[in-house]
Parts: sequence; structure tokens; C-alpha cells
Amino acid sequence: MALAFDEKDLFACCGSTRFAAEMAKASPFPSLEAAVSAARDVWFDRVDVSGWLEAFSAHPQIGETKPAAPGKSDTSAQWSKGEQSTALSTATGSSLQELSDWNVQYKQKFGFIFIICASGRTSPEILAELKKRYSNRPIEEFQIAAEEQMKIIELRLAKLFSAKEHMTSTGDQGPGGLAKKVEDRVSIIGGHLTAVSEVSSKNTSQSTTRTRPPITTHVLDISQGCPASGMEVCLEMWRGNKPRPLFGEAEVGGWILQGVSSTDKDGRSGQLMDIVNEINPGIYRISFNTSKYCPGGFFPYVSIIFEIRETQKREHFHVPLLFSPFSFTTYRGS
Repeated sequence: MALAFDEKDLFACCGSTRFAAEMAKASPFPSLEAAVSAARDVWFDRVDVSGWLEAFSAHPQIGETKPAAPGKSDTSAQWSKGEQSTALSTATGSSLQELSDWNVQYKQKFGFIFIICASGRTSPEILAELKKRYSNRPIEEFQIAAEEQMKIIELRLAKLFSAKEHMTSTGDQGPGGLAKKVEDRVSIIGGHLTAVSEVSSKNTSQSTTRTRPPITTHVLDISQGCPASGMEVCLEMWRGNKPRPLFGEAEVGGWILQGVSSTDKDGRSGQLMDIVNEINPGIYRISFNTSKYCPGGFFPYVSIIFEIRETQKREHFHVPLLFSPFSFTTYRGS
């Protein structure tokens, strides 16, 4: 049976209003895996920089409590407390103070609170991870924080599904039994977040009908904390005499244009290729005209080359660019 959720339910899973609204539109979901797949699409492909920062700011620091926003449920605050229970049970007064001090330094450097999926982690583990990540470049840390937020979303969707399934069950469930069943199921799912992601990816790749092109991108201007609008983007596929381009060798005539576009106000490019159920396996190159967007920057342009294998031709490839005038990074979304 498909389960429906409203924006208030989904806002508890992620403190981004855009995320909650987009997920509510996609509801109902036939399974947890389907909800997780939709959530990854929304979080990495539809929520912009301001939405990511809004979600980060909704979290309390370790050891703190954060009241619910006006008109919103306090479910998120309750879940945060439960997710931090291991950290709190293993903390001392001095370690909590050290965590607090490092959180202040972290926020001063990066501009947002330290985000980590704290479920099952001890206070020393969290402190060690905070110190380790503090040395990252801002553009790298922003990406890591977004990935940690996605782990939290997956865990909370599991909690949401567990509670909803038992509420709609016709079986006789006392309050104690319901709480125990939800706790047991969430405990199992919380220990296998990676497995949930793999199932999600598998289900996505088996989808029979696409609603968007197989390759998409968007650009985030980290230097300004906003989407990069008006940046030219082009997508090409390798069709050279050799099976693949080789480092250091000329590539003249080897790349075939698939499509060109410019990013919109949300930093998302237009359609770079046709919407097809199966993409041709091969090597692709997506290029960004960074010099035109930022004439005083270091990079004349940025190109990302990646390979899509035969077994991946039904998957979706989202290749976002996190850009500033003197640095950039990318990763594969879903």
C-alpha cells in the first residue's frame, strides 16, 4: 500500500521547505526505497544552495536542543535527540565543551553548523571527525555536509515509514508494542544506510520511463553562496578512432556535440540531450564556460569527463559543479 505524507511530515526529515514541498508533490510512495530514491533526486537535483543552508541550520549542535519552527512539528527535535543519544551517553562535561568550542570554530570558517549523521556515533568519534573535516576547503566541506544530510534524510524517512505503516495497520498494537517495533526497524535500517542507497540506485536504474534526460547538471557558486545563473554548458560524447581519449594525446575531432544550454536562475542547465530510457554507453564530457561567467577567475573553462558503462545505461547521471573563481569540485549525484 502506498503511503502519503504532507509537507509537515517531510519537513521533519529535512529542514528545507523546498525539499518538503517537492517530496509532498511526489507522495504517495509505494515503498521506503521509492521514497529514498525520490529524496535523493530532490535533495541533489532540485534543492538549491539556500535550501541546503536552510536544512543545515535546522539541526542542533551535539548536546543542544532546537525548538520547532512556528507552525511546525517538534518531531525533528525529538529525532535529533534520539540520534544524538549515543554521543550524549558517551560524553563528559569536558568533551561537550570541546565539541562546543570546535563547533564555533567550524561555523566561523565555513558559515554553517557542523553536519554529521550522528546516529550510533560516540562523542569521541564525532569530535575526531569534526577536527578532521575542519582542515577541508570550504567547497569540499559543503559537499560532505550535503552528503551527511542525505544520510540523515534516509534515516528519518525510515522512521516516518515505520510509524505510518504501524498507524495504518489493522493489527492490535499497544503503545509500548508500537514504539518497540518502530525502534527495532529503525535500528536495523539505521545500520544499513549504504544498503538502502544501493537498493535505491538499483530501483532507479530499473525504471521504465524517464521524466528527465539521463545526464543533468547544475552549478553552485560557492563564493557567493548562490546558484550560478547564465553559465554556458555543453555536453559531448567521445567518438574518436580510439576506444577512449588518452591523457596527453590530441583529441581533435574525437568529441561529438550532444547539446548546449545555459544555467537558469537556480543554476540548472536546460535539456542537454533527449529524454531516452536507455543512454548510449560510452565516454562523455560536460564543459562549463567559467571564464565568461567569471572573467577574473583562474579557469578559462572546466571540463568533467566520465564513463557510462553498459550496465548503467538506464541510470541517471547528475554531475553538479561547485564553483568559485579559484577552485572547483564535482561529484556524481543520483
